[in-house]
Amino acid sequence: MSNSDEVEDVVPTDYEIAQSTNMEQIWELVEPWGLTLDDLQYFGEYTAKVKHHAIERLREEAENKEKNLVLVTGMTPTPKGEGKTVTTVGLGQTLNHLGEDAMIAIREPSLGPVFGVKGGAAGGGHSQVLPMEDINLHFTGDLHALTSAHNLIAAMLDARLSQGNDLDINVNDVEWERALDMNDRALRKTVVGLGGSSGGTPREDGFKLTAASELMAVLCLASDLGDLKERVGRIIVAFDTDGEPITVDDIEATGPVTMLLRDAMKPNVVQTVEGTPAFVHGGPFANIAHGTNSLIADKAAFGMGDYLVTEAGFGSDLGAEKFMNIVCRLGDMTPNAVVLVSSVRALQYHGLEQWPVDYGEIDDAGVEAIRDGFENLDRHVSNLLKFGVPVVVAVNRFPDDSDEEVQAILDHCQDDLGVRAAESQVFEHGSEGGEDLGEHVIDAVNESDEEEFSYLYDIEAPISEKIERIATEIYGADGVKFTGGALDDIERMEELGFDDFPVCMSKTFHSFSDDASKKKAPKGWELEISEVYPSAGAGFIVALTADALTMPGLPKRPAAADMDIDEDGEITGLF
Repeated sequence: MSNSDEVEDVVPTDYEIAQSTNMEQIWELVEPWGLTLDDLQYFGEYTAKVKHHAIERLREEAENKEKNLVLVTGMTPTPKGEGKTVTTVGLGQTLNHLGEDAMIAIREPSLGPVFGVKGGAAGGGHSQVLPMEDINLHFTGDLHALTSAHNLIAAMLDARLSQGNDLDINVNDVEWERALDMNDRALRKTVVGLGGSSGGTPREDGFKLTAASELMAVLCLASDLGDLKERVGRIIVAFDTDGEPITVDDIEATGPVTMLLRDAMKPNVVQTVEGTPAFVHGGPFANIAHGTNSLIADKAAFGMGDYLVTEAGFGSDLGAEKFMNIVCRLGDMTPNAVVLVSSVRALQYHGLEQWPVDYGEIDDAGVEAIRDGFENLDRHVSNLLKFGVPVVVAVNRFPDDSDEEVQAILDHCQDDLGVRAAESQVFEHGSEGGEDLGEHVIDAVNESDEEEFSYLYDIEAPISEKIERIATEIYGADGVKFTGGALDDIERMEELGFDDFPVCMSKTFHSFSDDASKKKAPKGWELEISEVYPSAGAGFIVALTADALTMPGLPKRPAAADMDIDEDGEITGLF
């Protein structure tokens, strides 16, 4: 063939891969894993929810089964992300390819990030969950149910305030904002109520992303419908003029809110490109919540397979720390291995001396910038080892990465850090591209000892001490500076009896520090805590850093600008 006849290879898009996959009907896919036709509530041929009675049965079966929990987390990512979901999905497929019985559990995408910076969040390439367009858009309506339930609380609270205020609610101490599943910076701070006989009580208000709602955390930590109702009822929405808490129970919203969440409580089951069952359920962010899928999905997965591969959002300083200290505590789980996702791009991003940078500078940075970025990777590894769990570094390979660049990372992990490391090409090759990673994970799980797992802090320690331990041991801060009313907040938490709650830190995901511009592993700084408040329903205390946002904004050119749909219904640009 002459050069003129050669055809350049065209790399298929995620959407094209998804559309070319012959999916199995969901009831047939999950039948060998222990779910029957009557166990499922169907949303078409390829998506279903698992009914409550089936969850109970799977939990009982899990008690007598081997349960190997693998957590996928990451180094501090670039704004585009480094492939945690791709790695999670690919690893689950790979473990099945290697002869293990593995389930996958990941979070549901929020429309805010889908249309914001990252685009879709269902994995990608040959390691994605399907049907990807449904999962990334309205899916089974869980996010809409949560948004409606959240705003029902807000509406009933304001109605109580405006209709006589029999609970003596302090209008200046209302904690419950509205929620919206879309990034919209204009709604971060608002004023509601025009006053008068029909305008409602005027007061300051705002919106948070649905993923940041305490209801999302409650849904993902509740064990069953009864537990969900109890947790919803104890959510604090305001304080009265004597400083006493007003709860969802107090405004008589517990029943209707739980009713709206009845179906959202049921975990969604779908499939990967290679036919591995996957739970996609819940979506709390790790920078402003605990950042993992639902416990109810995890417990069901344990009854279906011997391995569960799940992920924690953003870098390990946020998602993994909260998984260990909050999720494992509240869910009575112990991880058997942690996979830390790294990439050439992320290491070069941290290795450059000036920020912000464009991606062209990162691509041209070379091996030296990778070595300069090892500071960030090293701290993530050392942090994870503090929990007593084996660590495997996955180098998520992108098409333009060179062999020299990838090998430099592998050599550093194995020779300098003494941890297992493997190149991962699951995006391009599916399970076959993850065989080395899968074998390392199996070895790590087999060598793990659950007796060596330990939490970072004693749950009975004072609130300020728990915050300081996370700041110094995980973030690398010299100490903590409590600003504004943070110390008064802590005193209030202690008076309310929340001093034995774990702490959920709300911090930027762009850096170990609370300054998004500081890359690598910053030293010589103090963490600034501006507010501490209870998530009484979820069962943890939230500590806000000075720059934390519960309502993100869209970038100058959002991902949505490159998305489209034609007259035949074909979607482009979602990934």
